[in-house]
Amino acid sequence: LCVPAVPVLFKQALKNTDIEEGKSVSLRCELTKADATVVWKKGEARLQASAKYEMKQKGTVAELVIHNAEPEDA
Repeated sequence: LCVPAVPVLFKQALKNTDIEEGKSVSLRCELTKADATVVWKKGEARLQASAKYEMKQKGTVAELVIHNAEPEDA
């Protein structure tokens, strides 16, 4: 018996956020499946955890924190 995998969907998608230059911003999305693998990208470039980008995930909520935001982070 083969059971197809249930796809992971967004329950709550990202929202556009305005932030002052130099401040930190938190972007969150909620998924339909807990602990699903989340990849954060800017265009085609995959973001890596660093002093600039902090990735968190707890249950169905994935969060990206951008520290010291700049116009290039849009």
